[in-house]
Amino acid sequence: MRQQLSLLSYNVQVGIASRQYSDYLFQSWKHLLPHPERVVNLGRIAQLLRQFDVVGLQEVDAGSLRSSNIDQTRYLAVQGDFPHWYRQVNRNLAPFAQHSNGLLARPRPARIIEHRLPGLPGRGMVLAEFALDDGEVLAIGIVHLALGWNARRLQLDYLSRLTRAYPYLVLMGDFNCGCGSRGLRDMVSRSGMRGLDCELKTFPSWRPRHNLDHILVSRPIEVVSARVVDYALSDHLPISMRIELPVGVRLLEFPCEPAL
Repeated sequence: MRQQLSLLSYNVQVGIASRQYSDYLFQSWKHLLPHPERVVNLGRIAQLLRQFDVVGLQEVDAGSLRSSNIDQTRYLAVQGDFPHWYRQVNRNLAPFAQHSNGLLARPRPARIIEHRLPGLPGRGMVLAEFALDDGEVLAIGIVHLALGWNARRLQLDYLSRLTRAYPYLVLMGDFNCGCGSRGLRDMVSRSGMRGLDCELKTFPSWRPRHNLDHILVSRPIEVVSARVVDYALSDHLPISMRIELPVGVRLLEFPCEPAL
């Protein structure tokens, strides 16, 4: 029987619950200052995350003034009962903000690598390698790409080159571009990855019209199902995917150990 894994990617907007465009103006102060609603919202997000094996987070704070000094990746790992977690700080504006990507995992990563993406400083990818019983690794990368077209094109080229290093690869996160992006389509075409679905619209969460969030997998991995989760606790909706490893390939089993 083929081994399956359930994945989720979620841009959580540092725990801010946006419900309309005007919130970007009238709640903009929440990106700078603490607010008790943030922790309540993170608790609700953690309830959703419990259903998944590996979760990629974008726009989490690593512990600063605005998050009441809570490392949000660690908080979601504890509340979601994940034994392994890792956060990558990409823009450190301490003590005011620490912009990060986050990884939550039930299987234990064999190795975690931080990549600094090309373009202006502040964009990165955290990549976790999970050991497989055929001697290879399943690599899962979590990204949050740039808003600007030129920087994003460089970052997509970088990801395309990375696909050559891993026969089993998952890339997930907020790509800040949809199916209409030539750069994204070129990257998918060159790498042979699949999972790009124009119907999986995640932004804005209150009226999703753009598919900015994606989970892409390399060819040996099968996509069993993919969907947008109707869980509007950020300005993005989360996207989920169930994947299946090839016949005879399985994640090595690890004992439950303390979180990373």
